[in-house]
Amino acid sequence: RADRPVAPRVAFGVIADIQFADAEDGHDFGGSRRRYYRHSLRLLREAVRAWAGESPPIDCVLQLGDSIDGQNARRGEAESALQQVLGVLGQLPVPVHHAWGNHELYNFSRAQLAHTGLYSRPAGGSDGPPDRHCHAYHCSLAAGLRLVVLDTYDLSTLGRDPDSPCYQEALRVLQEKNPNEDFNSPAGLMEPHFVAFNGGFSQAQLDWFDEVLKFSDENEEKVVVMGHVPIHPYASDGVCLAWNYEAALSVIHSHRCVICVLAGHLHDGAYCLDSHGVHYLTLEGVIETPPESNAFGTIYVYEDKMILKGKGRIPDRVMHF
Repeated sequence: RADRPVAPRVAFGVIADIQFADAEDGHDFGGSRRRYYRHSLRLLREAVRAWAGESPPIDCVLQLGDSIDGQNARRGEAESALQQVLGVLGQLPVPVHHAWGNHELYNFSRAQLAHTGLYSRPAGGSDGPPDRHCHAYHCSLAAGLRLVVLDTYDLSTLGRDPDSPCYQEALRVLQEKNPNEDFNSPAGLMEPHFVAFNGGFSQAQLDWFDEVLKFSDENEEKVVVMGHVPIHPYASDGVCLAWNYEAALSVIHSHRCVICVLAGHLHDGAYCLDSHGVHYLTLEGVIETPPESNAFGTIYVYEDKMILKGKGRIPDRVMHF
């Protein structure tokens, strides 16, 4: 008798940079890469249909940020676009964990986002940093397996009141690191990730992250981390990278529990395995995926590995830990 295949401990869907807008196709800021704004919702529907058909059922979905495009704000369609995306995801009978990206913050302030369906941080409790508008939290995915959601725009000029200390601190960082007239331009920078469409972590969030990983170490848990902006330079193009990524890596490397860090933001995707055995997977973006393809996946977590089954632009991958 052949051995029965081992069932995964957990399975979850992954998708990044949907950037839906009810608009004709356009291009990126460089003008060279096509963006399929209206088609992205159809690709999301295909992803949801695939996840709904998984057997055994998936446990949750990780939506890695930039669910709607920034142009919705000037079109007056931010709320409508968001409701369409959340409506499709809401067809699944499982939790969806959302990372906040720059495009969410082009459409809504942090205070507004806290009152939308993109606020997946649990109400009450001590599951996140003291600032309730910091969209970072942790939760158990299964016995011995924890999810940590990071807010990679905690330190940012996006979505903040210009009079707030957080905005002023982020502005100081940009002024110090980026002499360009346009803070979104990395041209000529020695550290090209110091641009306004990236962000960083407050010390309060880093301290909280450290405490969560300490708890997971003590309880012999494995941890999956997710956030919009990549935090490892080799899982990035050097531009799409959190401002103080070294500080986040330092926290991860001072513990042994993190097995994988998932991100979006870089629409080409990227992957690396670091010297500490941590996998960094940056997912290809739906928004630049041609209508006949797709860009989503399902990750199955076993005792000693994670298996990514990708669709369309996302390749299959086996990640041992």
